[in-house]
Amino acid sequence: GCFECCIKCLGGIPYASLIATILLYAGVALFCGCGHEALSGTVNILQTYFEMTRAAGDVIDVFTMIDIFKYVIYGVAAAFFVYGILLMVEGFFTTGAIKDLYGDFKITTCGRCVSAWFIMLTYIFMLAWLGVTAFTSLPVYMYFNLWTICRNATVVDGANLCLDLRQYGIVTIGEEKKVCTASESFIKMCDSNELNMTFHLFIVALAGAGAAVIAMVHYLMVLSANWAYVKDACRMQKYEDIKSKEEQELHDIHSTRSKERLNAYT
Repeated sequence: GCFECCIKCLGGIPYASLIATILLYAGVALFCGCGHEALSGTVNILQTYFEMTRAAGDVIDVFTMIDIFKYVIYGVAAAFFVYGILLMVEGFFTTGAIKDLYGDFKITTCGRCVSAWFIMLTYIFMLAWLGVTAFTSLPVYMYFNLWTICRNATVVDGANLCLDLRQYGIVTIGEEKKVCTASESFIKMCDSNELNMTFHLFIVALAGAGAAVIAMVHYLMVLSANWAYVKDACRMQKYEDIKSKEEQELHDIHSTRSKERLNAYT
């Protein structure tokens, strides 16, 4: 009754795809949410402590690039939300419950092509997320250097340490945007919670990108297993068709001979 129905429904859930989807959504949420807030914090730090302003006109400066990165984050969040749903549907499509509902023919003809297509897309997205992870490590490295300078300035008395934005490519060589330990703005920046918060947000965003990479690898394993399953199902279907055809031919031959014997006897 109800218990058997529940067991059948639970048996039809693709748990491997479900785990990968949860990991993907968690990683994308951490990367997009924390990355967006970390970029906003970076804008405030550059404007407040480095006294940088937006360039007038259509000049592409660091603030314009940050705005572009924010729009990219919006697109990544929406795209992988839809992609996770599609992968879950593919997981349900290749389970035993859907096989019992629609039969072997649709599973083997459609599922094989769908699984192969998603394997290719997931592999491409995995390489893309590897690039995103490597790119996200750059601001973590920059903020780690800034955090190290702040720490050394408080530990070593009389140390004259400076952070120049030109060495990170944020400003051009002709512009001199740097803060030193002797300046008041540097002391305020090191004492502010905004610096620590932005640094930790970038770390969490990096962890989210790494989780998305793991989710893509998990999806590749699941999709490869599904593709092998539908491939074996296709072979089994062909074998069953040939076997039933041979049995039907043997039955027809046997029926024909029985009729011939009966006619001869009559």
